[in-house]
Amino acid sequence: MTDDAAALLEGERTRVSHIEAGRLNVSHNRLYKLLRAYDCPAGPYFDELMSMAQASGKGWWDEFDDTIGPTARNLAELESRSAVLRTHEPLFIPGMLQTEEYARTVLSETEENPQRADRYVEFRLARQRVLQGDAAVSYRSVIHEAALHTLIGGPQVMRRQLLRLIEVSRLPNVTVQIFPSEGGGYSAYSGSFAIFGGVENALDTVYLEHPRNSLFLGDSKHLDEYAKMFERLSELALAPVDPQSAPETHESRDSLSLIQHVMYALCKEP
Repeated sequence: MTDDAAALLEGERTRVSHIEAGRLNVSHNRLYKLLRAYDCPAGPYFDELMSMAQASGKGWWDEFDDTIGPTARNLAELESRSAVLRTHEPLFIPGMLQTEEYARTVLSETEENPQRADRYVEFRLARQRVLQGDAAVSYRSVIHEAALHTLIGGPQVMRRQLLRLIEVSRLPNVTVQIFPSEGGGYSAYSGSFAIFGGVENALDTVYLEHPRNSLFLGDSKHLDEYAKMFERLSELALAPVDPQSAPETHESRDSLSLIQHVMYALCKEP
């Protein structure tokens, strides 16, 4: 198949490999030939691939290439192209929902250079812009209760971070659920992951973060596995944060009441 693609592109196998890895662009006309040769049917999937080829590939994230590595910049690009974003975090508040001071504390643990840490924080906060605006991504997140109790930056930093969770849940496109400690070990087993949903399911991507070698998965088997995993996490988690509802309508145990309980405990901290 690679030899056939190389012949259509009037190039070598190595060029096709570079295109597949995202190191080289492919022209609009050549991509059209490839899709037709591969019997890709006309429709939304075909149109989206053509649209991606027409895009310049440049974005605000390229302004950070002096500090931010390609994996993180790829994340920002995926977020900008996604229609739906689902995340699960067992230990930390997701980066998409972090306050500046929470993010700074977390990132300072791995970066001793203050200037570089500042750039990391700036980059993380810039990624959050996809949650707002006319083309805001639909965002769903399941966060383990352990993340609420992990004292990042001290009681006051954590209290403001928990307030941020409540505030961002007011956005119509944002759903936040807390996975309670008594919910069992499914959250720990699932680990941290993100699912980037495109306009077509075939363009979805799963991201698994790892300190040494993070992974981007796009095959149907993994996509189906993690989609089912996220739905199971949502079923086991508490009802979503709903700051608009009256307190008396809350269930005795829902995500908002749990966050408020932890916040109350933090107020007692010295």
